[in-house]
Amino acid sequence: PMLNDRYKGNRVGAGTHSRKYWDEYQAGNIDKAEWTRLEQRMTRAPGTCNTMGTASTMTNIVEAMGLSLPGAAAIPAMDSGNARMASAAGARMVEMIREDLKPSQIVTKASVMNGVAAYLALGGSTNAAIHLIAMAGRAGIGLTLDELDEMARKVPVLVNLFPSGDKLMEDFYYAGGLPALLKKIETHLHLSAMTVTGKTLAENIAEARCEDDEVIRDVANPVSTKGALAVLRGNLAPNGAVVKPSAFGAKFFKHRGRALVFDSNAEMHAAMRDPNIDADENTVLVLRNAGPVGAPGMPEWGNLPIPQKLLKQGVRDMVRLSDARMSGTHYGACVLHISPEAAIGGPLALVRTGDTIELDIEAGKLHLDVTEEELNQRKAEWKPRETPYERGYVRLYQQHVTQAHKGCDLDFLEGNAKTPEPVIY
Repeated sequence: PMLNDRYKGNRVGAGTHSRKYWDEYQAGNIDKAEWTRLEQRMTRAPGTCNTMGTASTMTNIVEAMGLSLPGAAAIPAMDSGNARMASAAGARMVEMIREDLKPSQIVTKASVMNGVAAYLALGGSTNAAIHLIAMAGRAGIGLTLDELDEMARKVPVLVNLFPSGDKLMEDFYYAGGLPALLKKIETHLHLSAMTVTGKTLAENIAEARCEDDEVIRDVANPVSTKGALAVLRGNLAPNGAVVKPSAFGAKFFKHRGRALVFDSNAEMHAAMRDPNIDADENTVLVLRNAGPVGAPGMPEWGNLPIPQKLLKQGVRDMVRLSDARMSGTHYGACVLHISPEAAIGGPLALVRTGDTIELDIEAGKLHLDVTEEELNQRKAEWKPRETPYERGYVRLYQQHVTQAHKGCDLDFLEGNAKTPEPVIY
């Protein structure tokens, strides 16, 4: 990760504060010169985002699963520890070959669930839900949104990093990194799981200790009891949608609002600049055709911007729905990964501007207040958008990519069936 950043004495993090201050820039509260100074402070060194973004979420998950050496996940990009860790990793890889220790002996249901527990305690990116399901699918293990949701109700957010907290990755590293966190959530872990060290997870973290309880909190003093993930279902998301409660606007945990629908990212961005946009703080912004098939590729468009007109009125959060993903560095009342997506005829495709949408995070509910009869009529009238990809890899991808609740993997790569070596003539 990048080094810590400060601006006017306060920590600022890549992604999290770029969005926060971009809103202020759009509202006219800061000028171009100050925005430029902020950019320089937020990205002052090489490395991944210094907040708990997707990159650090996944490196920590990999370590928790036993697939990297203890302590590898949080070393700052500029730290000499990276060179030492790289050398140790290379040496260990050679030893693993000699020992015949295979990834299949490490990636088990137990190790995957260790990754899930770490993800939730980290307050990690919602993207991890997709990646974990895909990884488990490739291993032939299986992992469902329901399992993630169940764990999220048990494991509190303990790592006090943006966007759920107020510190940065360098702080996490100095506090002890992932081993220190795992020590604090031992009761949620499968400690007998094998790791790349040739030892169990329990052995790897036996001597771990936390150096800063404000950065890595105790279970009795969590950053958030709301959790890093909640799964929503209803007639708008039969296969599920996800939110990040720990970084979600609390006043929107339960909400009813009028939908304002956008069929494309370009249409949405144009509307955000329209001074006459028909929206207020209670409006539910809906972006569709941004999923794995529709975009294609499920880009991180899920943190829809606040309309400029409302920014100038002081609005800084609204409920936003999409079949897209969102950067792990971002925050706000965003409902993501709606499945099935609009492009394949999911209920999101049937929403119309003016419809009422009901959201209840505690109840796990996402509901379109339209009768079943009306939805069936809309479904009968719906036609899929034409794809410009009639051949080639993108066409192959669109035909075989799974939906978000299945991990957005290619269906023919799921499972752990052995693939014979090709015969070379």
